Amino acid sequence: MNLASLATRNVGRNRFRTTLTLLGVAVAVVAFVMLRTVISSMEVAVTHAAHDRIGIRHKVSFVMQLPRRYIDTVRQTPGVHSATWANWFGGKDPRNPREFFPTLAVDPASFLDVYDEVAVSPADRERWLADRQGAIVGDQLARLLRLRVGDTITLSGTIYPGNWVFHVSGIYTATRRSMDRSEFLFHWDYLNNALPERRRDQIGWIIARVDDPSRASGVSAAIDRTFDVQDIQTLSMSERSMNLSFMGMMSGLLAAINAISGIILLILLMLFGNTMSMGVRERTQEYGVLRALGFLPKHIAGFILGEAAALGLAAGVLGLALSYPLVQYGLGRWLEENMGSLVPYFRIETSTAAQALGFSLLLGVASALIPAVRASRLTVTDALRRID
Repeated sequence: MNLASLATRNVGRNRFRTTLTLLGVAVAVVAFVMLRTVISSMEVAVTHAAHDRIGIRHKVSFVMQLPRRYIDTVRQTPGVHSATWANWFGGKDPRNPREFFPTLAVDPASFLDVYDEVAVSPADRERWLADRQGAIVGDQLARLLRLRVGDTITLSGTIYPGNWVFHVSGIYTATRRSMDRSEFLFHWDYLNNALPERRRDQIGWIIARVDDPSRASGVSAAIDRTFDVQDIQTLSMSERSMNLSFMGMMSGLLAAINAISGIILLILLMLFGNTMSMGVRERTQEYGVLRALGFLPKHIAGFILGEAAALGLAAGVLGLALSYPLVQYGLGRWLEENMGSLVPYFRIETSTAAQALGFSLLLGVASALIPAVRASRLTVTDALRRID
């Protein structure tokens, strides 16, 4: 038996305390994985943003609108492959008033061209294009609102007051994570034609695809220069930057989640530290015997650190084993179905699992540093004389 195997076997000497430590740390690991997954799922639109798309909005604020005619100028800009536009509608389902979901007025044909990751059947596509009151609904939202193709739904407008009747022309999915599968998309013409004359021909923002993603910044600058001489100026940016600006509205929530994640790491350190301190104190005489047999101080320290590493690794593996069924396949499925607009893709990233396992291992070892140093500095006589 070598020193490593002895340290590993020593983890199970006090089985009751080891079991409680493993369970406590595993619960903390599950909580850490859940919080980090919440953050990564909320940032999925940023991390998976298309590199060949740029967003154009009002220079002053995102909530201010642009003239509809700007879309023609953007399409004529060198380097622009195609462009579309959208308006935030702010609709609510009276049957489910507490459910939030994005409702966007778009130009169907150009929207499907620019957002080619939207997967909708040819029949549903043609049905949507032909029906001015038609709408396509993300599959997550369709499950939440219990909608099927052919249904009629009435939404209450918040930005545009009134009751708006729509026909569900199709259910879409997405081939990339960059597309939110909980959106309600309908004809911009339907909205525009129903507005008073003074509010017509206004759009919220423009999304353009560029021929060469490496020239996206140059194209953005060219678009903004074009509108510099206009009364309403623009601010163009990459799709990633535009999504980041949306995320800025939730910066407080993300900061709070990050802070809680840090607190969980401190709890992990305290759990490991308590277990290792008690174990080292109880076995002080044994370390004295090992020293008397010829083991060096570095062997004693390595023995304690090895035990801590084995405990941390075991706790991390147990926590991850619990995280996948509880977080990804349990909580994750519920969140996707009921809060898809906020967390559209709730999956444990490989980096999150690696962080959880790494922190569990590192904090286990860190918690044993002080006990290991103290034990390695004891003389043989002091260690054998101590009674705890």
